[in-house]
Amino acid sequence: MFEDEINLHSSARQGTTPEAIQVGYAEHLKYELARDRYTSTRHNRYIALSRAVRDRLIDRWIETQQTHHDDKVKRIYYLSLEFLMGRALGNNVINFTIEKSVDKALEALGVDWEELREVEVDAGLGNGGLGRLAACFLDSLATLQIPAMGYGLRYNYGIFRQTIENGYQVEHPDNWLQNGNPWEIARPELRIPVHFEGRCEQWNDGGHVRHRWVDAKPVLGMAFDTPVVGYGGNTVNTLRLWSAFANEDFDFEDFNRGDYVAAISSKTEAENLTKVLYPNDLHYTGKELRLKQQYLFVACSLWDIVRRFKHDKDPWSEFPNRVAIQMNDTHPSLAVPELMRILMDNEGLEFDAAWEITVKSLGYTNHTLMPEALEKWPVPMLEKILPRHLQIIYDINYRFMQRVAIAFPGDGGKLARMSLIEESEPKQVRMANLCIVGSHSTNGVAAIHTELLKSRVVPDFAQMYPDRFNSKTNGITQRRWLLKANPYLANLISGHIGADWITNLMELRKLEQLTNDPGFRDAFKAARRKAKLALVDTIKKDIGVILDPDSIFDTQVKRLHEYKRQLMNVIHIVMLYNRLRKNPSLPWTPQTFLFGAKAAPGYEMAKLIIKLINNVAGVVNNDPVIGGRLKVHFLPNYRVSLAEKIIPASDVSEQISTAGTEASGTGNMKFMLNGAITIGTLDGANIEIMDEVGRENMYIFGLNADEAKSLSQHYDPYSMYQSNPDVREALDLIFGGHFSVGEGLIFDPIRKALLEWGDRYLLIADLPSYAMAQAKLQADYTDQGAWIKKSILNVARSGKFSSDRTILEYAKEIWNTPPHPLDIKKKRSNTIMEARTV
Repeated sequence: MFEDEINLHSSARQGTTPEAIQVGYAEHLKYELARDRYTSTRHNRYIALSRAVRDRLIDRWIETQQTHHDDKVKRIYYLSLEFLMGRALGNNVINFTIEKSVDKALEALGVDWEELREVEVDAGLGNGGLGRLAACFLDSLATLQIPAMGYGLRYNYGIFRQTIENGYQVEHPDNWLQNGNPWEIARPELRIPVHFEGRCEQWNDGGHVRHRWVDAKPVLGMAFDTPVVGYGGNTVNTLRLWSAFANEDFDFEDFNRGDYVAAISSKTEAENLTKVLYPNDLHYTGKELRLKQQYLFVACSLWDIVRRFKHDKDPWSEFPNRVAIQMNDTHPSLAVPELMRILMDNEGLEFDAAWEITVKSLGYTNHTLMPEALEKWPVPMLEKILPRHLQIIYDINYRFMQRVAIAFPGDGGKLARMSLIEESEPKQVRMANLCIVGSHSTNGVAAIHTELLKSRVVPDFAQMYPDRFNSKTNGITQRRWLLKANPYLANLISGHIGADWITNLMELRKLEQLTNDPGFRDAFKAARRKAKLALVDTIKKDIGVILDPDSIFDTQVKRLHEYKRQLMNVIHIVMLYNRLRKNPSLPWTPQTFLFGAKAAPGYEMAKLIIKLINNVAGVVNNDPVIGGRLKVHFLPNYRVSLAEKIIPASDVSEQISTAGTEASGTGNMKFMLNGAITIGTLDGANIEIMDEVGRENMYIFGLNADEAKSLSQHYDPYSMYQSNPDVREALDLIFGGHFSVGEGLIFDPIRKALLEWGDRYLLIADLPSYAMAQAKLQADYTDQGAWIKKSILNVARSGKFSSDRTILEYAKEIWNTPPHPLDIKKKRSNTIMEARTV
């Protein structure tokens, strides 16, 4: 009888049949939430289902961790200040391969599976491509069964929720945790003390000079764990996020004196550290808060990594053989001095031994080509907040400068450029330099990005450490961006070539043989139509706008930044507007331009560009001469879940950054995978997309990186503006107030940036070429047979851009870590056994 009860309970928690999932869902609804069919809400039902799904992950999650520990594997620790995970329910159900069972279970209960998926709030713990890349990498690491953990911060408020009011972006708090997070598990036993400020002391330890950091102010970092399941459910890795808490909830003496504000001030100050993703750093307090965020995240993560390593009592020389720490951009750069501090101050290693371990254990991924975007911290701020780390950085720099002087004798310029300390006022610590010096690998994220990084951004380091630099072109997970986001196309593909593409995207090459099959082309076109209709329905529900599914969906969705050139896109739209007004009978396929973007709250130019897009939309969409031939829509609050609707529905993918500015891009890959045709510059991964799909199957325009650099040295945008009537008329319409009636010359800062201040991102130079590419695109779309063939070829040749390929390259060439498959047939023990303490 007891055995039967155990088996029934295990089935409710672990079973994958529709009946088992029904029982698990019903038990969580009743016993965890105390709800029934009369009182349960949509959110209650979402929580109950999420808990039931999480139950099924936990058994494999624990087995994964036990196997990795018992087998003493080398683990990857991926440190990223951003993880743009999006929604988890649908992704976990698909990766654990229980979607059919879940659908049947809920259908029998009268619950709509698709409706519950829409209840979930995006986990928006990122600002754009950096965070989404990290999320794709976690998916691939688990699918490939590579032992790994992601480390980041558990922000109370993620990237802001965006609304548009009178054309302007308005930011609202993104309180994604207000209704709880059913996927995370709090680890209150992992409360890590993290110190700030204080002072440093030296002491003599048997002839060795030691250092200690004293009188520092403590803050606690508490762990929250989320399971990351790979496709097939074999390996479940961990995303561990840290949340800040005060060392004491309140000061009892202040409270007793009646000073209630002072009593909780330390609690408020501590918890502010993980309150908001990327606080505005235009002022000193914001900068200081960001520095503290970065150190909290690094200190907690390294404490945890070292704790896990020390458990097995191996010698420190083994640390690099068991640990690979990847720094995703410079945000985790304090890992270099922090690991040195732990090894020297806590573990008693000498500098040289600690340095060898640090360099062998750390890797650095660079994500930018813009010198001003390379992170720096003022020396006075570091001296105040992290005095011991500044000491260590100066020690590292002293030894490094000696090596540079030996390698390049008499070259004072190299010494100045390569120093970790910039001799400005005030002095600054160059965090990218610190990452390069303190790690064994520095990788770019596309072939051209890596070459430009070595030749333009850090050429001295590339000369000194040629073997440390390598390229790892970014990738995306096909599980989320095709299997989950576009079931119409995914099912069509699997029906024709099988489902192996889900874990080996190169299998899509088999689609090439179907490009001339009329039946497949019709089915492909029908699948794309369904995706467009799904987006039409979503946009109608969200903002009340009805899109024309027969129009060309021309889409630019990404973070708003001047170098990404949303401004060039909207200027071209005004050029089209002028052309159609002058010639209403011009043969024309209706074209709908879709924008989605968030501008950083302190980035005024980016916010003004959003205003321009919305003002242009307001005029164009309501002009009776234009009718339905040209439409412009800015879709508010762009996020992962909205991207999953927009990308599969898009006909054209706008990837139009100034050549030499975009590191890689991953949106370009997502669009390609779903059959959109790229219009773009020779920038970032666009070049590798062209290499794969062929230039004839995309629309390339504009200057290349070398041409752009050369032109910038003698560029006169005003003369180009004067010499091109179409460009001039469009800009005159914008700056003359046609799109800002009653608002004055609000777009004058844009005029100055383009015509007086040099047009830094070469919009006017590239506009004629862009317009020609757009005209060819318009003409080509009328031949639907040829267009669909191009679309199929884009899908078929997208295999290189899977994040699985990227991760395998990291694992082989940087981390030296092979996959470690679990034997899922070998059950370690049952739940009762795991509960025993003896």
